[in-house]
Amino acid sequence: MTPIAQPRIDTPEGVAWHLDALTARVPALQPMREAVGVVMPRVNPKGFAGMAKVICGQQLSVASAAAIWGRYECLPGALAPESYLGLSEEAVRATGFSRGKYVALRVVAEAIVGGELDLAHIDALPAEEATARLVALKGIGPWTAEVYLLFCAAHPDIFPAGDLALLKAAHQGLGLDARPTIKEMIGLAQDYAPHRSAAALLFWRYFAALKNRDSSLL
Repeated sequence: MTPIAQPRIDTPEGVAWHLDALTARVPALQPMREAVGVVMPRVNPKGFAGMAKVICGQQLSVASAAAIWGRYECLPGALAPESYLGLSEEAVRATGFSRGKYVALRVVAEAIVGGELDLAHIDALPAEEATARLVALKGIGPWTAEVYLLFCAAHPDIFPAGDLALLKAAHQGLGLDARPTIKEMIGLAQDYAPHRSAAALLFWRYFAALKNRDSSLL
């Protein structure tokens, strides 16, 4: 029997398809889905520009990341690997990038230009293999790799278990006694495969609703 092709999660229909399959597989998630209503996709640019945006957002609030990205994307040459390599460190850091982020993105650009990294190919790999290929690059950790694959590649089976908002959502939404550790969250998310990206979007949406309702729970 030919397996059913799974949609990416870059459309509302794709997200809904995965959530339908996910809640049929794990009924305990249905109350969270009912609590938040429609879960929309979060779509970033693909390729080098998308990786730049994810690196920009490392360890920053949403507001701070947006402000820095707004300056960075206006920098001529910043969104293509070949032209990025022609930019000075001073020009990139003037937008708000730290030295570490400048260097990490330079490693990505050099790998693409040198033919060692094909993001379009990586986007199509299974979750664990795709993540492993990316974290092999200096400066790219699991969170960066997973968020790139989820938001830029619209990969259907990624769960960034180290994201604090997801851990808080799991604590409250699943009725756990305590906030799970990253290791525990990875184990829980195994049950959500091959729909882990939809689960992540659901948990983020639940966290936002919870935060708006009662910040003391967080």
